[in-house]
Amino acid sequence: MKNIKDYNLEELKQELVDLGEKPFRAEQIFKWLYQEKVKTFDEMTNISLELREKLKQNYTMCNFNILKKQVSKDGTIKYLFDVLDGNAIETVLMSYHHGYSICVSSQIGCKMGCKFCASTGINFIRNLTSGEIVEQILAVEQDENLRISNVVFMGIGEPLDNYDNVINTIHILNNQKGLSIGARHISISTSGLVPKIYKLAEENIPCTLSISLHATTNEKRSKMMPVNDAYPIEELIQSCKDYIAKTNRRISFEYALAKDNNDNLEDAKGLVKLLKGMLCHVNLIPINKIENGAYTKSSNEHIMKFRDYLNDNGIVATIRRELGSDIDAACGQLRRKNLKQ
Repeated sequence: MKNIKDYNLEELKQELVDLGEKPFRAEQIFKWLYQEKVKTFDEMTNISLELREKLKQNYTMCNFNILKKQVSKDGTIKYLFDVLDGNAIETVLMSYHHGYSICVSSQIGCKMGCKFCASTGINFIRNLTSGEIVEQILAVEQDENLRISNVVFMGIGEPLDNYDNVINTIHILNNQKGLSIGARHISISTSGLVPKIYKLAEENIPCTLSISLHATTNEKRSKMMPVNDAYPIEELIQSCKDYIAKTNRRISFEYALAKDNNDNLEDAKGLVKLLKGMLCHVNLIPINKIENGAYTKSSNEHIMKFRDYLNDNGIVATIRRELGSDIDAACGQLRRKNLKQ
């Protein structure tokens, strides 16, 4: 059965026409799904009983079950959701002064194999559909009775490896008749799938693009991120420059600092050389220690020195606030632990 949340508004209008209904019914359904956040078709009380029966016969609502919920002392909440087919995904709610942000997963498992990520070693199973990505937001809003204002595609999976479903999700989120989350409040993180970066530049969606860089030489980056073998740093940086030229939007470079690996002065100098003159920002991440992981967190002293060197040399850099360190915060940790049980 089809998931009704997989459709953006225009697609849903066509679905209703195919059912012999007027297209304006799609707007009513959209409002029930994303503004009223109902969990059953029977709650859509301004729709005829006949249409509600048609919907029940042809579509599912895809309401996730919460398998586990961890609440951090800093307010961060991590969910492990049952996606209704025997698989589980993670979603993280973060509280900031400007509102609530959610980090969503885009795939069940991941193909990228980054050595510092807890998702590594968990087999890739499939892409999430648009409705399954959207449902993460709805499920958290319903559980916590709040409104999410910012969405980050930085959970389990490589968003640009699930390109069509992620882009369609953004269209669903953007719609003012639905969740009405502006594209400028949406961030897509990629490990560096160069062809998809060029494709994203053509979409004319004013979201934020985040690049997981983490090293300044191909030798070092390939050891951390196997994707670098397919798309080396030179190609990645050129695609970023072209993206900026096309969109006039600033790119955020993610750089996870690992002790005795990529956190010394030579690395900082290399990063300045690589990014000089680009419209960009560097987000320094104190790396999470994961079970059997090859890397450990850099010292606070090294992290601050690294930041200060970048800022002193014209590269805007900040240190990401550590959230949820007491609740399996690293991407994939909770799912990995649950799979062992």
